[in-house]
Amino acid sequence: MPVRNAEATWNGGLKDGKGDFKTGAGIGGQYSFGSRFESGTGSNPEELIGAAHAACFSMALSAGLGKNGFSPQKVHTTAAVSIDKVGEGFKITKIKLNVEAKVPGIENAKFQEIATATKSGCPVSQALSATPIELTAKLV
Repeated sequence: MPVRNAEATWNGGLKDGKGDFKTGAGIGGQYSFGSRFESGTGSNPEELIGAAHAACFSMALSAGLGKNGFSPQKVHTTAAVSIDKVGEGFKITKIKLNVEAKVPGIENAKFQEIATATKSGCPVSQALSATPIELTAKLV
């Protein structure tokens, strides 16, 4: 299996510095104290974790549905990653996944069962298992 790469550079002190990041595929951006802990312009690590989690969950749910004999037409996932001050530092305290899927012929109970299994089976969910992950799954 391939190894995926990314890089980041930080210049300056914590509050007055700025950073940039880039993935092996060339996706990149800037981040700062303001974009991470306030409402400043730019990206932040939590947003990137959320994008990775939403992408992984959507693919994993599609795979799970397929293994159960269903052909999803669309799976759309959003991820809200919360970071809070805990003690002297900061901690990612919660990830909230919201998924909407269009899956012909599936009953809601079966969809919920597969979505719940995907929450713990998705590789990114597994990597983030130290953080509480909430899931809301809806058929559309």
